[in-house]
This record gives sequence, C-alpha cells and structure tokens, in this order.
Amino acid sequence: MSVRQRIIISNSSRAPPDALPVEMVERKGIGHPDSLIDGVMEHISRDLSRYYLKKFGFIRHHNVDKGLICGGATEVDFGGGHFTKPIKIILSGRTYGDAPVQDIANRATRNYLKQVLPNLDIDNCVEIQSTITEIWPSWDELSQRAGIPLANDTSIGVGYAPLTETERLVKEVEVLLSSKHFKQRHPFCGEDTKVMGLRCGNQIELTIAIAMLAKYIGTIGEYSDSKRAIRKEIVEFAKSITTKNVQVNVNSADNEETGSIYLTLSGTSAEMGDDGSVGRGNRANGLITPFRPMTLEATAGKNPVSHPGKIYSILAFEIAERVAKEFPLIENVDVYLLSRIGQPIDMPANASVLINADQKYFRSVKKKIRELVEEEFTGITTITGKILAGLPV
Repeated sequence: MSVRQRIIISNSSRAPPDALPVEMVERKGIGHPDSLIDGVMEHISRDLSRYYLKKFGFIRHHNVDKGLICGGATEVDFGGGHFTKPIKIILSGRTYGDAPVQDIANRATRNYLKQVLPNLDIDNCVEIQSTITEIWPSWDELSQRAGIPLANDTSIGVGYAPLTETERLVKEVEVLLSSKHFKQRHPFCGEDTKVMGLRCGNQIELTIAIAMLAKYIGTIGEYSDSKRAIRKEIVEFAKSITTKNVQVNVNSADNEETGSIYLTLSGTSAEMGDDGSVGRGNRANGLITPFRPMTLEATAGKNPVSHPGKIYSILAFEIAERVAKEFPLIENVDVYLLSRIGQPIDMPANASVLINADQKYFRSVKKKIRELVEEEFTGITTITGKILAGLPV
C-alpha cells in the first residue's frame, strides 16, 4: 500500500476550541521541574547522537525518555538562604553500548542545568543518579535494517493549527516571562514559571506562578511591589494579542500576612520538594491543551532517528501548521499519525487530517492537502537534523 492510500482527509463538524464557551490552556516554563527533566533527557539524547555520529557515522539506537527530579529542601528568607537537602535527578533509559554513556549523561545534565538555572549551585546542591543501561543489539539492528529508518514503536503523533487566541496568549506570555529582556527589567523572577489560561466566553483569566529569587527581595513590601510590576506588564502585553478582557493573577497561593510566599534560592520549585517527570510538561508545540487532540507520548529523550513517538509528534504539528498557512480559509486542522513497529517511518499505518472548512472549499483543496502530506512524509528524515540543531521538543 502506498503512502497516498494511507492518507485520509476529512471535513470535521467538531467545533474548534475557540468556538466553545470554555477553553483551558497551560504552558510550563523552562525551570519548572517537569520541563527541567524533559530538557535534561533531551540534551542527553542529543549528546549521545553526536557521539554516535562522530564514532560510527550514524546515530545508534537509544531511548533515554525516562527520568525523574526528586525535589530538595531549602531554608529561604529575604536576601538569601541555603539548601538543607539536595535536588536529586534520576536518569533512566536504554542506549547502544560501546560509548561512555554515564559520562555523557552526567556532563549533559550538568551543562543543561547550568545553562537554564544560573542561580542554582549545581556542584553542591544537585545529586545525579544514572540507571541508563545497554540495549539488546537487535534494537539497534532494527533501526539500521533499511535505507530509511524503521519505526521502533507503534505510536501516535498528533498536531493542530492554527493556535487559538487563548493558546497564543498563554504561550507568548510565558515566552515573555522567560526572556532575557524581561529578566533584565525584573531580575527577581526565577526560571520556574507556569501560565494557566482559562477563557470563559470573552473573558480570559491568567493564573501565573513565578519562583521569586530571594537575593533580590529584601522585604515583604518589595515582594508585593514585584508582583504588581509583573502583573502590570503582563496586562499591557496581553493587549497586543487580544481585545478580550484579561485578568492576571500572580502567585495566587501567597499569604503575605503570614509570610507564606513563593520565595526561592535557586529560581525553581525543585528546591522545595516539587518533583518532575518526563512527559508531564509541554507537548511538541510548547503547550498543554486538554481541549485539543493529545497523546501521552513524551518526545524528550526519544531516539531522533526512528522513534515515531518523537518524529510523528513533531511532523504532525508541521503538517497542521503548513496546511493552515497554505489554505487560510480552513478554520482548524487536526492531524493524527500512526506508525507500525518495523515499518519504514515514511510509510505510516495511517495519516488522518481533519479540517474545518466550507464543504465546497473542502472539495477544492482535498487533493492538494493529500499531496502536501505525501510531500512531508518524503522529507521526514530531515526532522533528525532539526532536532540535533536544537528544535525544541
């Protein structure tokens, strides 16, 4: 069966999220424990891939997509504090042997944490434990058996486009909070951020959590002023994205009268017992969207050559975004891609594209969308290079 025969293009009657009375959207920042462990495992995979390329000329089979952050403990007050229990990071997965895997994993973990958490003393406040072990040779043989990689799992990848206004708002607000320029204006903001968006009709409520850095805050009054400054900037920024009424809440769990506030030493809640697990963070497009099609596939740490849980998750969004851009009269695009283990990754078991469009327009573009999907599968192996170059996953 050809790729074309595996592609199904349908016109959907299901209402897109922004047509519903309620919409919920979430994004976790780079310092959130779930995002941290995703980033750690992804950088281990990338460093392993580069090592394999240099030594063997191709990327050997590996999956390091299991990992855990066990939160530490600190005593923090205005102006500073200290750790009383280190953050523990547990690395797990399978890799092809004949490589200094533990050294690569340890170095990648430390380098990544130093890059994203400049206020964390990695050498003295973080413990790393690796249980990464060697895979069976047959798995490596499977990924190299044909000219194009064979799928090493039966997995589903999903994507959608375009983003709704609420989705864009949540994503752009968190990107702003994590930006260099924002931190220059508000140095008291740590790297652990989370933005939860709730739209009810034409009202949007953003609940924002930010790990505040104790060394920049001397009193409870300064803490309150810092929150107000953040809220004011976000309210103004939101006006550039939406005309809807936007309410912004910052660190809603604070009780400033008793001194129970979100004050940290390192800029991440991992210092105060908050744990993180691979796959609980953002999906391949940087959002968590329960009103959209989603899978439980975690892209971080998976083999960038032959694991469809990673490749198809990225490809599904690329297809959806391209369809939405090239056919602007389509209101919404949902893409579902299914692999079959042992089959070439450019030959999916099924590729389904659901669009929301006028029936006449649907008929006029159906063939072109099918050709677009075929073209995307033809170039599927280019995704590996994008991942190694730093594509966010």
